[in-house]
Amino acid sequence: MTEKLQPPRGTQDLVGDEYRRHTRIIETAQEIAENFGYEGIATPIFESTAIFKRTIGETSDIVGKEMYTFNDRGGEELTLRPEGTAGVIRAVISNGLTQSMPLKLLYNGPMFRYERPQLGRRRQFHQLGVECLGIAHPYADVETIALGVHILKALGVFDKTVLEINTIGDIASRQAYRQALVTYFTPYKDKLSVDSQERLTRNPLRILDSKDAGDQAIIAEAPQFEDYLNETSRDFFAQVCAGLDQLSLPYKINRRLVRGLDYYNHTAFEFVTSELGAQGTVLAGGRYDGLMSQMGGPETPGVGWALGIERLALLLDSLAGSKRPFAIIPVGETAFTECFTLTMKLREAGHTADIAYGGNMGKRLKRANKINAELAIMIGDEELAHQQAIIKNLDSGDQKTVALSEVFGYLSNSSNK
Repeated sequence: MTEKLQPPRGTQDLVGDEYRRHTRIIETAQEIAENFGYEGIATPIFESTAIFKRTIGETSDIVGKEMYTFNDRGGEELTLRPEGTAGVIRAVISNGLTQSMPLKLLYNGPMFRYERPQLGRRRQFHQLGVECLGIAHPYADVETIALGVHILKALGVFDKTVLEINTIGDIASRQAYRQALVTYFTPYKDKLSVDSQERLTRNPLRILDSKDAGDQAIIAEAPQFEDYLNETSRDFFAQVCAGLDQLSLPYKINRRLVRGLDYYNHTAFEFVTSELGAQGTVLAGGRYDGLMSQMGGPETPGVGWALGIERLALLLDSLAGSKRPFAIIPVGETAFTECFTLTMKLREAGHTADIAYGGNMGKRLKRANKINAELAIMIGDEELAHQQAIIKNLDSGDQKTVALSEVFGYLSNSSNK
């Protein structure tokens, strides 16, 4: 018995409506980001492993447990990218773009992490992200968040999300808070989960991300980051909030929202939804002024975000507004030639048109409905004899007879274009 072929665990094929949703998100985001001054960038799906160890950290869960790492035939250790920012920053440095600041870059593509597949989380998943480099002003954070809002609104999902923001301060504030967390959690070490026990020594801020119920009870009384913010950090965050207020963008301050990596600073934000269970974050980002220098480049401020395309696709209600095709249905060989010419003329004019090659009338109309055609244009020998075509509205069922010489003009006035 031949084994049934399936995609690898944690991956999926994008076909039909799933492919259309995926494409809609990318095209919408690209169009809006272009209005904000962003240009596209594409980086390899694998990089030197050192790129990710240096940026994400060798002690992180991603590097320690989730990366797809391998040695190529030349012995070089490579890793399928688990996220997009590190590759973009590497590309900026590699291509000498650090002299061209500010830069606004947009990327999209597959990412790879070895973890338990679940709703909205796969081993191969797709992200779209933006990186705004070279601008230290707090309103760059506001502008970047606003870009996310515009995209979510254009996709019709903004009302299903809540924008949560927080400040993680500058380096001095983070160091003070880190020590406060170590002091607080150390007496509870034996009661913490295994993961949180490990994080206590290497990255205590990550404990605040724990979903373990026992950890959550301890975290509830942990010190608040805002108590350790210096004046510089407080002022920066106040300006970000003022900018969001100025644009009338609603937000919720979440004091538990943190970023564990050292190069992050000041603003952290997430758009979260309650409609996807545990995987509720659909877009997340923040400021990372220390990343470029950590990768060997010059000190460069940066802020950006990434959205999960699969998660966002789950929130889309429908693809209403998508261009619907015309179904051209010939009946007989003589009519086929006329219909084929009409089909090609419609395509050249920017319309979507599909011609039926076989099957009886019932099957041809069934296919027209399957492809969600707006209209069916039916031409047979009788119609040719009278130089006419029958045009049927597949939503209402109404149909009318139109002179062949007027069919092209009639269809050109349709919404299909």
